[in-house]
Amino acid sequence: MKSLVDQLGQYAVYHRDLRNIVSHLIGIPMIVVAVATLLARPSFDMSAALTLSPAMLVAAAVAIFYLRLDIRLGILMTVLLALSVWAGKLLATQSTGLWLAWGLGLFFVGWVIQFIGHYFEGSKPAFVDDVIGLAVGPLFIVAELAFFLGLRDPVRRAMEERAGPIRSGASKRPV
Repeated sequence: MKSLVDQLGQYAVYHRDLRNIVSHLIGIPMIVVAVATLLARPSFDMSAALTLSPAMLVAAAVAIFYLRLDIRLGILMTVLLALSVWAGKLLATQSTGLWLAWGLGLFFVGWVIQFIGHYFEGSKPAFVDDVIGLAVGPLFIVAELAFFLGLRDPVRRAMEERAGPIRSGASKRPV
């Protein structure tokens, strides 16, 4: 399995324009909540206190991936995934029309925002070349927020050695 720096560095190559990173700070959480919403509707009561859904299973698998990469970021990501599954479950309890409107609406708008960011970046999304980018994306934005707060500087430096520094957005890389 690749290390945290390997995963973030590979993903960061596609995300060096500040406008693209900002678009991901908005679009990725929308997509994560949308997926949790759409996967929360089919659920199975395991007991009075536990309901199992595909959203929970996917979140658990991704949480394990994050925890294996880095325990500190993994714990934070697990909490954020749990909040997403909770929000998705709340939206899934609405009428079918409302559930689909929220789930599909968040998903569509989130991806539109992502693709606008990649227009500014001048590159395709990372998942086009490696599907694991779909799981690394949420971790990347949380890591970028940590870097912004001055946390995990050795990880930031190692990632930037692989991908380069963030650009202000004045230049556009060719596709």
